[in-house]
Amino acid sequence: MPFHPDLAKKLEPLRGLTREGLAADPEAQRLFAAYARDPSPWTMPPGVTVEDLAVGGPHGPVPVRAYRTRRDPRAALLWAHGGGFVHGDLDMPEAHQVSAELAARTGALVVSVGYRLAQDGVRHPVPIDDVEAAWRWLTERAAPGVRAGLGGASAGAALALATALRDRDRGGRAASLLLAYPFAHYPNPALDDALAAEMRELPPFLRFRPADVERMVRAYVGRISDLPPDALPGAARLDGLPATYILLSEYDDLRASGELLERQLREAGVPVSTYLARGLPHGHLNRTPALEEVDASLGYFAAAISSAG
Repeated sequence: MPFHPDLAKKLEPLRGLTREGLAADPEAQRLFAAYARDPSPWTMPPGVTVEDLAVGGPHGPVPVRAYRTRRDPRAALLWAHGGGFVHGDLDMPEAHQVSAELAARTGALVVSVGYRLAQDGVRHPVPIDDVEAAWRWLTERAAPGVRAGLGGASAGAALALATALRDRDRGGRAASLLLAYPFAHYPNPALDDALAAEMRELPPFLRFRPADVERMVRAYVGRISDLPPDALPGAARLDGLPATYILLSEYDDLRASGELLERQLREAGVPVSTYLARGLPHGHLNRTPALEEVDASLGYFAAAISSAG
C-alpha cells in the first residue's frame, strides 16, 4: 500500500532532508517533531509496574527495566531496543513503550536491557555480552522455570538473535524469538526493483543507504571485513533456533535483510512467520498504538508471547 497517508503529509516539508541536515537545522527539527507526533499520546497501560535494576555482566553492571502486571507470569521476554548499535536507551518508545504494551497485553514479565552502545571504544561482542548477561539473569534468577523468549528491534534484533545462538550452543533453548525489522546481514541485501523505486521517493533521513549501513557496521565491529558470524548473525549457522516471529516495515531498506533471514531460517528447519506493517517505515515501533498498524504489530508479538507461554 502507499506510504501511510497521514505520515506522508507531514513528510512533505522534509523531502530531501538528510540525517546530517536534521541534526544541524532547528527548523527541520521542529518539522521532524511534528512528523514524529502521533494522533494521540501514549500512556502507561493500567496495572503495569516498572522497576529499574542492574544485573552483573562481564563488562560491569547492565541496566535492565522490568515490567510486570498483577498476574502471575506464565511467560517472560527479554527485549533489546534498536538504534544502529550506537543510539537508544531504556526510555525510548521502542524500549519503554513496547515493553509496557507487551507486558500489559500478555501478563508476561518483560525485561528491557540497556546494553552498552558502540561508543567510546565499545565494540562487538560487548553489546551481545550484555544482552546475554541479562538473559541468564532473567532465566536463572528472575523467572526460573518460566518459558522465556528473546526479542529486539533492528540492531537489537541482531543482538537478540546472536544471544539465542549462544543459548542454543550451550544447550539452552529460548521459547521464541521476536525480531522487529532485523538488521541481520552485511552487506545489506538489495531491495527488489518495485520497492527500490518506492523507497527513492522518501527523504534521505528515512533511508539506510550502503554508506549508512557501512558506518553502523564499522562503529559496531570496527571493520567491514572478516566479520564474526554472530555480529550480523544472518551469516551464522541458524539451525536449532526456536520458533521465530519477524515483523517487517513495508518502507524499509532493511526489509530485505528480514526477508532473507526468513528464507534462511526456513531452510534451516526453524519455524518462522512474518508480519508486514503496511505503509510504515523502519522503526515504526517508536510510534504509538494510536496508529492501527503499530497496534497490529504489537498484537502480532503479543500473540507470539502468549502462544509460547
